[in-house]
Amino acid sequence: MSEDAEDREFQSTLPGPLGWLDTIIAHVEAWILALGVIAMAGLTCTNVIGRFVFGQSIFFTEEVNRILIVLITFAGISYAARQGRHIRMSAIYDALPFIGRKILMTTICIVTAVTMFGLFYFSLVYIYSVYDSGRILPSTQIGVFWAYVWVPVGLFFTGIQYALTAFKNIFNKDIYISTTTLDGYEESDIEV
Repeated sequence: MSEDAEDREFQSTLPGPLGWLDTIIAHVEAWILALGVIAMAGLTCTNVIGRFVFGQSIFFTEEVNRILIVLITFAGISYAARQGRHIRMSAIYDALPFIGRKILMTTICIVTAVTMFGLFYFSLVYIYSVYDSGRILPSTQIGVFWAYVWVPVGLFFTGIQYALTAFKNIFNKDIYISTTTLDGYEESDIEV
């Protein structure tokens, strides 16, 4: 991929500070996902080599991989929201006229953003209770709350993505399913 294409992939189409926020979040998501997947693959491969070549496993691999799975999952929901890749039940939506689809998509984005911010709050409360309990992971001896700290981060970023999409739908004439993706089907998509 050329440098120009890479810059366009992370360049927001939103105006002013919202565009800057969107661009920063895109870079953070990309780094979190890339580093998480690379760390998980590297740790797993190293553990397999250690087990079969040297007869010695890395004792903390399972715990660290669990943390990385949470990190990748919750960074991934924000990334999927940015790309418009979440599953959609669109039978009623597709039957509506343009203005009905626009109103429904904007409403869906607002309700989803509010839901994500609500889940963000409840996940913070839960993490605080886990932190307060003083529980630690047996192999790594770090607080259990560190395994869950990525949940509110992902929920918050996802809420921002849906809020930005609602903003884009309110102030643009087209219908967007994400800040970068117009509503509609490509020729290669199959409607079922």
